[in-house]
Amino acid sequence: MNYIPLDKEKHKDLRVNLNHEFAHVKDAHIAAASLKEYAQLASCMPIVFVKDPKSEITHSVVMLGTEQNVNLYMQSGKWSAHSVPLNIQRYPFDVRPDGDKLGVYIDADSPLVGKEEGELLFTETGEASPYLDNRQKLLSELANSEMATQRFIKKLIELKLLDPIVLRVQYASGQQRNINGMQSISEKRLHELSDEQTLELHKAGFLGAIYAILLSLGQLNRLVQMSTEGETPIQSLQLRIEEPAKEEATA
Repeated sequence: MNYIPLDKEKHKDLRVNLNHEFAHVKDAHIAAASLKEYAQLASCMPIVFVKDPKSEITHSVVMLGTEQNVNLYMQSGKWSAHSVPLNIQRYPFDVRPDGDKLGVYIDADSPLVGKEEGELLFTETGEASPYLDNRQKLLSELANSEMATQRFIKKLIELKLLDPIVLRVQYASGQQRNINGMQSISEKRLHELSDEQTLELHKAGFLGAIYAILLSLGQLNRLVQMSTEGETPIQSLQLRIEEPAKEEATA
């Protein structure tokens, strides 16, 4: 992808094709998920946490599949779920730092972008078109939600509520493998929180998000069902939480 800053002079004739097939994520097995959409996404896909090994920042993502470059939610070349993560909906736009503020960027190499067909981005007077205005609102909503998501994750880490998880995949062929590198919320330690800590999570709007994430893990069964039409059908998928070892007291 070739993201460049959107410019009303350079891109005054640019158009974007309205396409809801989301082919740009056909090879994605995860996608970013933000706090405000957890409840909706939890109804059709698992939500887990992954840490970026370079930045050490933990992100929340939805699992779109269990194999690299395989998106099980793409059926016959089209998106099949009733919910679409905002981070997928925003394409071919993105919001990124531009100097001391956030700016709108566009993927100049996207097949959705051109000058022949689609919605104009700017009016004849150089103002944002109704379509672009709608997209800018979505990007603003996404940026705000991502900031809230990082506050949420910071609180989970502070309360030591995240544990590594392992997914044990049993394929119909008889092969097995473990998927590592993800985290989820420890129900055990959640229930061990003090009343004050639980109330703090509730007032911050984080408690509902926690339960949405826990409920979303039931959608692992959906991944098993959708895999039956693919090249590597799964027979079963089991999740195991790896709780940290308890520290031994020293004399």
